Amino acid sequence: MRRLVEFPLDQGGTVLVEVDEGGPVMRGIAKDRAALVEEADRTFEAATSVVAPAARSLIARLRAMDDAPDEVGVEFGLQLSAQTGAFIASAAAQANFKITVTWRSREG
Repeated sequence: MRRLVEFPLDQGGTVLVEVDEGGPVMRGIAKDRAALVEEADRTFEAATSVVAPAARSLIARLRAMDDAPDEVGVEFGLQLSAQTGAFIASAAAQANFKITVTWRSREG
């Protein structure tokens, strides 16, 4: 079921994120915003803090190759959960990464 989760921001304010996860089904007409929006138990920054270290680790491994590429790009889906924060989304039973590497011609 899809629902809205409100994540507070470190610098103030909030961001609404639509999440797709199990939970109670809300039916009928909501009388107030609180009935439609669930509050996250952590900030948006804390929930997504796992993303940068994971990307850095993968890029570092690719750049450590004997013939390291000139450019490395990593693309992956990210899902947010009110309870668990961010995690890398899967397309099936495995995680889904799209990796691009570029080598430029080196003369001499």
